[in-house]
Parts: sequence; structure tokens; C-alpha cells
Amino acid sequence: MTIEQPVAERDLVVSGRLASTHLGDVRTMSRQVVRHFVSTVATCGTLPGEAISGDVTAVTRVCLELAARMLDGDASPEKSERLRTAAAEWAREGIPIDTIHHAVHEGLKMAFDRISANATVRDYQSMVDIARRFLEIVDSITSTVALAYVRELRGVVNEHHTAVHTLTSALLGGHSSSTMARECGIAVADSYHVLALAVPPHRDESDPALDRAVVARRKLRRVQAELARSCGDHALALLSVDGGTVLIPEEHFDPERADEFVERLSAAAQVPIRATLVHSDTDDIPASADRAHELLDIVQRLDLVGGLYRFEDLALEYQLTRPGPARASLGAVLDPLDDSPELLETLRVHISNNLNRQRTARVLYVHANTIDHRFKRIGQLTGFDPGQVKGLWYLRSALVARSYRTGAGGEPARTR
Repeated sequence: MTIEQPVAERDLVVSGRLASTHLGDVRTMSRQVVRHFVSTVATCGTLPGEAISGDVTAVTRVCLELAARMLDGDASPEKSERLRTAAAEWAREGIPIDTIHHAVHEGLKMAFDRISANATVRDYQSMVDIARRFLEIVDSITSTVALAYVRELRGVVNEHHTAVHTLTSALLGGHSSSTMARECGIAVADSYHVLALAVPPHRDESDPALDRAVVARRKLRRVQAELARSCGDHALALLSVDGGTVLIPEEHFDPERADEFVERLSAAAQVPIRATLVHSDTDDIPASADRAHELLDIVQRLDLVGGLYRFEDLALEYQLTRPGPARASLGAVLDPLDDSPELLETLRVHISNNLNRQRTARVLYVHANTIDHRFKRIGQLTGFDPGQVKGLWYLRSALVARSYRTGAGGEPARTR
């Protein structure tokens, strides 16, 4: 009884000859493969003629040479390194990876057909072994090409990210220059829309079974992907998992659709993002970014619902936050509620819910009539009835002033 040798340890022979010899001249075969590739796969003409005759032919030849070596049992590292180097160059030259994979598969199919065309019935076992070897070849080549592409493109992305980070930091710091812009390879616009973002934690970040940092990073990557999808490579962003600053050139952003833009970011992040928007000339970006984050601070302190807020939406609140005797006086209006925290919380939630009484009741898990009773009590203690326009105006203003007096509401997410 004989023990069958593993495929990798015996020669693959068809009709008394090594399987690789049936491939003939690899250079001639690679040109034949490319002609077949052009006529059957790349008929839409997505690549220019020089790419077909040069790059794709080179791809096919390298892979066929590697396949022939592997058919003979030669899987030396230097052969894979040659393919890795070539694939990285193809990635740099912008040849689509699907084109590479199509060319590889077409070449290997033609190679297998050539070998099988010379096989006889007595070569059955050899053809089974050769089929297995071809699967190994396909696995080796496609994984090598894919890995080289990913590494090369990751390097390009990192270079671009570094350039964006450098230029964005310079613009926010008021230190941008035409020289820096040329070095970064990114044109500086005459004016920008400045977005300040606050990104709350995803619900999975509090799941003890999950890694909080990993969940947060995935949330950030989804936001960055949506930003790239909506703005291409025009947006300049400094973002963390908690939020940050985005600068979008005026000509590449429609402020009338800014609310939809923030909604898409929120959908991608799977959390209700709060954002503020300020238009700015390039030279005024540092001051405009400060104003955008001051507005975002107000949104955060008042615990307003997620969405986009412009300066005109918060002009009154912004003015109330300026230091002075008026702010101190307004902040004292709510002092009578210090011994009734449920009343202060009801007022805060009601304002953050855009004065929707039913929603306020749901958030606080009480009946709507309870909200009415609390409003009445607030009016008795403060002298301002939240059911009246003037009373509500004073109470809302007092809540803003009080939040800056006490620091209530916490600090906003801010990455500058």
C-alpha cells in the first residue's frame, strides 16, 4: 500500500509534462489574456488604451509568472514581494482594484484551460490536484494585491488627513498662508461656513459588554464618512468622538440645506448631534469659531434637542450670556426654586422640548396635569407665570443666565 504525497510535495504533471510547461511563453499569453479581457470584461472602455496595453498587460504577466512558479511548487517570498511592489504601484497610478482582480481571474482561467486542454483520462488525479493548486494561487494573488492596495491607499489617506489637520489648525489659529496651503495641497477659500458639533455618546458606549472606546471610534468614523460623502474632500474638520469644528468653503455648501446636512450626520452617528453654524471670511475664522462654540455652549447648557442652530436662533440667549448686572439679576429670578428641584427640572425640560407640554410630561414620566400644577407653583414662587408669554420669556432668560452663574449643564464638547 502506497501513501499519497501531499499536493505541495509532488510535481503536477499532465500528459507526461510539468503542468507549467503547457502555459507556453508567459509574455505572449499575457497579451492574449488582455485581448480577451478587453473584448469580454472591459468592453465599456473604462481604462485608456495605454493603461490596457501597458499596466493591465504587466499585471497579467506578473500574475501568470507567479502562477507558473507556484504550479511547480515554488512559493518563494521574493515572488510575492514582486507582486506586492507591483500592486502598490498600480494603486498609486489609480488602476481600479476590480480591474486588477478581473485581469487576474481571466489570466488564471485561460491558464487552467490551456492545461486541461492537454489532459487525458489518465490525468484525472493530476487535474484535481491542479484545481486545488489554482485555488491556492487565486487566494495568494488576490490577498497579496488587496493588502498592497489597502496599505498604499491608507498611506494616501493618512497624508491627506495630516494635510487637512495642519491647514484646519492653521485656519482656526489665524496662521494660514498661501505657502502653507500650497504645501498642504489644499486650496484656501475666501469664506467658510463654520460648524461647531457636539456628538453625544452612543447608547452602546454604556454597554459593559462592549469596549467603549471602540464603539466611540466607530461612531466617529461614521460621521467622517458621511462628511466625506456630503462634502467630498472640501470640508476641513477637527473632530473627536465628542464633537469638534468643521470648515466648509462657501461655494461647496448650501446653508439652506444645512439642517438636512446635520440630520444626515446624526443618522450616521446614530445619535442626535447638536450643531451651530456661523458664516465667516477666512481671516475671521478664529473669532467665528469661538462664536460658534459659544452658541453650542448655550445649546448644551439649555439641553436643547439635537439639530442645527444658527446665530439668529440664539441671539437673545447669546446676549444674555454676556457678563454684567443684567445677567446676575436674571440669574437670581430662579433662586426661589432651589428648594424645589423638580420645578427647576420641569422648566428646563419644557424649554429644551420647544415648549411641548405632552413631550415634557413623557420625558418626566408624569401626567400632563402634573406639568400644569408645577407651572402654577413656579409662577407663585418666582412671580413669573410660565403659561404667559412674558413670564415664559423671563423664565427662559433666567435659566440661561443661571446656567452661566452656576455652570449647570456642563461644558460642551469642543475640539479646536
